[in-house]
Amino acid sequence: MPDRKGLTFIIGGARSGKSAHAEKLVTAYPSPWTYIATAEGYDQEMRERIALHRSRRGEGWGTVDAPLDLAGALEALADGQPVLVDCLTLWLTNHMLAEHDLDAECRRLADVLSRPRGPWFVVSNEVGQGIVPDNALAQRFRDAAGRLNQQVAAIADTVLLMVAGLSLKVK
Repeated sequence: MPDRKGLTFIIGGARSGKSAHAEKLVTAYPSPWTYIATAEGYDQEMRERIALHRSRRGEGWGTVDAPLDLAGALEALADGQPVLVDCLTLWLTNHMLAEHDLDAECRRLADVLSRPRGPWFVVSNEVGQGIVPDNALAQRFRDAAGRLNQQVAAIADTVLLMVAGLSLKVK
């Protein structure tokens, strides 16, 4: 089990098992656990994914919706609170679509993540191992996600890479 206070960063491709593994790690601590959700149910597929994630979580979980103010949601947590943030790439997408200053938002988030006040688990997608996007928006997203993932990995106490449901310790 990671330190009582520390940041664990869980990264991997789509459907690699990131969220399920993060849930397992969080529930190794005594409840209550906080799930900070960054997704918004804009379409049917996303609403179904949100419902699936909710169905996996049983009693002991509280949910905080933070599609934009993730740093504020983390700052509002009680000391020692086990938390799962799922996920950074959706949070980044929300800021891109809102045309916010990505660099400023990422710096603010990294600052808060660098000072975990409990066992914090943060999930993100590895988007740089696939094909090169064919449009400017997708390229901008890939680049911003890569920079954000590097920032978080640098400050994390532990970095886990998920591949086909298996967790590989990177740091």
